[in-house]
Amino acid sequence: MTGIEYDDFLDLEYQPAETELVCEFAIEPAADMTMEAAASRVASESSNGTWAALHVDESELTDLGAVACDIDGSDVLVAYPPELFEAGSMPQILSCIAGNILGMKAVDSIRLEDCRWPETVVGGFPGPQFGTSVAGEKLDAEDRPVLATVPKPKVGLSTDAHASIGEAAWRGGIDLLKDDENLTDQAFNPFVDRLTESLAARDRVQEDTGERKDYLVNVTAETTEMLERIDLVAEHGGGFVMVDVITCGWAAVQSVRDRCEDHGLAIHAHRAMHAAFDRLDHHGVSMRVIAQVARLCGVDHIHTGTAGLGKLENEDTPGINAWLTGECYGLNPVLPVASGGLHPGVIDQLIDALGTDIIVQAGGGVHGHPDGTLAGAKALRQSVEAAMAGEALADYATDHPELATALETWGAETPR
Repeated sequence: MTGIEYDDFLDLEYQPAETELVCEFAIEPAADMTMEAAASRVASESSNGTWAALHVDESELTDLGAVACDIDGSDVLVAYPPELFEAGSMPQILSCIAGNILGMKAVDSIRLEDCRWPETVVGGFPGPQFGTSVAGEKLDAEDRPVLATVPKPKVGLSTDAHASIGEAAWRGGIDLLKDDENLTDQAFNPFVDRLTESLAARDRVQEDTGERKDYLVNVTAETTEMLERIDLVAEHGGGFVMVDVITCGWAAVQSVRDRCEDHGLAIHAHRAMHAAFDRLDHHGVSMRVIAQVARLCGVDHIHTGTAGLGKLENEDTPGINAWLTGECYGLNPVLPVASGGLHPGVIDQLIDALGTDIIVQAGGGVHGHPDGTLAGAKALRQSVEAAMAGEALADYATDHPELATALETWGAETPR
């Protein structure tokens, strides 16, 4: 019996069921392909098709074919039956919907723009353990943005210098000290030493200020080593870990989520390498989808951009944040992180654009303050206080010299 052919994967009258995963692709067909031909090949290759006609005993075949069901210009919707996917396996899902199709000759370019995740798929994933609740559950920032900073320079500091800068930042009003994505366990700043000294500094500041502080220590490594580092963080009294989620891989992230739940640790997701997938607007995988995957896998916060106010490429940060904090079959929401080139002079604009349910992460905008890290941290905290009170930064700076100096230094300009 002749089996599956490309035409079987195209039905523009088809209405996807609520149980199906529906993916939106932006497609540019190859020169010798119609959009219909390209769309059917995408649906075929990402499910159970092949280039040759087959002879299959249909009694032995489960119908797992995807359907290209809508074409609007370059936008194509493909619906996938839930039986195609292994429950709780993000690597397997992505191998389908963002796998071989990104290299097919049938398309000149293809970008996975968005997904409609059904409960049948979402139910296999834990989602965040804490999510947005970390602001009040683990820190004293329930009614304002959480503030974080990376010691600068981001790599090369000794352990003593790293912990000292962190202590000054915490004392100035920062909530979270954060490792850089490049800093793990190098000889100049070993992981265990950095963890121990930084948390000791945190404890001193908490005792002196009465405000809860914590440390986003980067545990990224080979998976077994990463899990051992998570255990060490728990043993030393840390409340968070940081993971470079894309470079270490989604299977590793799922393992991290399980281990962190054992210890009650929150997961800070850094998105290093995301631009390899999402920088081009016509090919790859959008940051929106990356963020969706991260939420399902269970991170508590993730970097999503600055709505054009920082140094990195602009993207749909408000839309991504809305999905991360919106309803998704009972999964906890994710706390978005704004980072990259931020400083006190743009905080009012940032809050106007993204609201207060965010983490504001500033590096150079704290440590580059002319009067040092302590003053820089105070200036950042003061800028948030002004924005929360609805007061102009310049007016608030009249009685807050640290903020005044920051505004004199950087104004309201964004770096490149």
